[in-house]
Amino acid sequence: MIIDIFLPLSLVFIMFTLGLGLTSSDFTNLIYKPKPFFIGIMNQMLILPLVAFIIISTLGITKEVAVGMMILASCPGGVTSNMITKLAQGDTALSISYTAVISILTIFTLPIITGVSMNHFMGADAPPLNILSLGLTMFFITAVPVGIGMLVRSKKKSFADTFDPTATRISTVLFVIIILGALASEWDTFVNNFFQLGPAIVLLIVIMLFVAYTSSNWLKMNKKQSITVAIESGIQNGTVGITVGNLILNPASGLSILSIPSGVYSILMYFICLPFVFWYVRNRSQEKF
Repeated sequence: MIIDIFLPLSLVFIMFTLGLGLTSSDFTNLIYKPKPFFIGIMNQMLILPLVAFIIISTLGITKEVAVGMMILASCPGGVTSNMITKLAQGDTALSISYTAVISILTIFTLPIITGVSMNHFMGADAPPLNILSLGLTMFFITAVPVGIGMLVRSKKKSFADTFDPTATRISTVLFVIIILGALASEWDTFVNNFFQLGPAIVLLIVIMLFVAYTSSNWLKMNKKQSITVAIESGIQNGTVGITVGNLILNPASGLSILSIPSGVYSILMYFICLPFVFWYVRNRSQEKF
């Protein structure tokens, strides 16, 4: 019962925090940057799920864990991707715009990909899934809080500026609690699947960082835009994945096995993405001399 209430409410607050830092220009700015927007959308919404499917199939991951991986690969970015983009000296405004737009688009794409994945990987064992209901639930726990956060900023900018850093810290604490809860409640499942799930997640992150960064360079985007697309493609909102997993397959206690890939990912991504960022920043600083 606590998980059923705490998890969605935590995601609502995290998405509200995201909205608190957004303005309408974060959506419209992408109209004036069609190339990076198109490349980012292609990488995050098409190539990422495809790469995840290939990795799952190659490594022989099956049933609930495979579906959990596909849910993860269908999630948008989040506040974490924006912060890491800033750390990497990327295009933070572009990162925020990506997160805003893709968070809305995944209300439609995530339920569809999840439904197809459940039929493919679980077959007759798949629990019933109402795609429309899942889409509406995602709308109310992601899009609505983002919209409220944006409304607060537009009406009470001084309050938003003051509260935003505190809200971000609270969101970080909630994120950590969710991840620890996901792993603790399904520890045996985590241990039993780690040697298969860990390499799959590492591969997913590394491949997407490489593909997104390389494709951006090939298509003549500048360095700041390229690193931004790479980070947005390599970092997903694990909280959304955990919440969606629990909405679909809600156990009597603890968190769903569908949430385990997102929980493991949320830890491993730091060990992959941060070294990548430090390598990039170091190389950029050396190029200047």
